[in-house]
Amino acid sequence: MILSISGVVLLGIIVFLFFKKDGLKGSHAFVAALFGFYLASTAIAPSIKAGGESLASLLGGIKF
Repeated sequence: MILSISGVVLLGIIVFLFFKKDGLKGSHAFVAALFGFYLASTAIAPSIKAGGESLASLLGGIKF
């Protein structure tokens, strides 16, 4: 649960930065959010979640 909450916060920050700095319009952010909710109800959602978890574990394993 912690991973998904931090992922949502991270994506929210990225969208906010795009909105403020790069001219992302509110309507574009709204459409992206709707697309995310639509994808969450499809059969591909478990694959997307597994890919996100794999990416998070890969990034978490990087040693600086």
